[in-house]
Amino acid sequence: MIRTEALRVFVNVADCGNIRDAAERLFRTPSAISMTLKQLEEQLGARLFETDRKSTLTALGAEMHTIATELLRDHDRALDRIEAAATGRQGRLQLASVPSVAAELLPGLLADFLTERPGVTIELVDTDSSSVHALVAGGTVELGIAGPPDSGSGLTFTPLFRDPFRLVCRADHALADRTEPVTWDDLGGQRIISNEAASTIGAAEYRALVKSPALSARNVISLLALVRAGAGLTLLPRLATVSLGPDLRALPIADPTAQREVGVILRQSRTPTPVCGAFLDRIVRGTRDIR
Repeated sequence: MIRTEALRVFVNVADCGNIRDAAERLFRTPSAISMTLKQLEEQLGARLFETDRKSTLTALGAEMHTIATELLRDHDRALDRIEAAATGRQGRLQLASVPSVAAELLPGLLADFLTERPGVTIELVDTDSSSVHALVAGGTVELGIAGPPDSGSGLTFTPLFRDPFRLVCRADHALADRTEPVTWDDLGGQRIISNEAASTIGAAEYRALVKSPALSARNVISLLALVRAGAGLTLLPRLATVSLGPDLRALPIADPTAQREVGVILRQSRTPTPVCGAFLDRIVRGTRDIR
């Protein structure tokens, strides 16, 4: 079998037109280059150069030069791709995230990540926490950003930060100009629109408020539209209320337990790809300031 090293020596000698220049280019001694060429010709059973000065190729040498040049180019490109994939500089990452993180945190992180790693492609799905868990568990995406999964789900959870809930109401609502945090008692008699994100609130007082909700919605856009229409009030994580328009208010909740934990979800049985590992490091560093 012809060694890649021998082909590289042959191509460089042919390109340089002599052994000395090829040896300098390859950081080898002229005698080592000569020995490699001799062994290659013996292996082929034919001459590759017309003269010992190696300035002119034989017919076989010319044909072999074309083939070997293409082969080495493909070989080097393949090695570059393998190295890039192994270091996370190339590859594909599929991830799912809860909408608030996808809209407020990920754009900047993804932009920086792709600038540093132009060989990477990313597919982002924004959906609720339970769907994020299902997508990761099913292998549809490799990484998820959401609340903690259930124990025994086969998923791992790396906490990133805690996000306090806010009461979202219309700007003309009676509570809109309140200067103190809203208590659960303040919400007595109010129509609360339940949602998947707020289902993680464990306070008994809140549970009583949404025990038999007249209205529920999963999509943040739909929730905000319902509040604007006067259909009721809702509770959303702070990140989901960052970009509210002037017609809505986001009020703090007095209960300090009214918060959700957000973290990275991975499959327990799968080793993360280098690209996934690199992005995990990036998002951990990128969320330190909001923990």
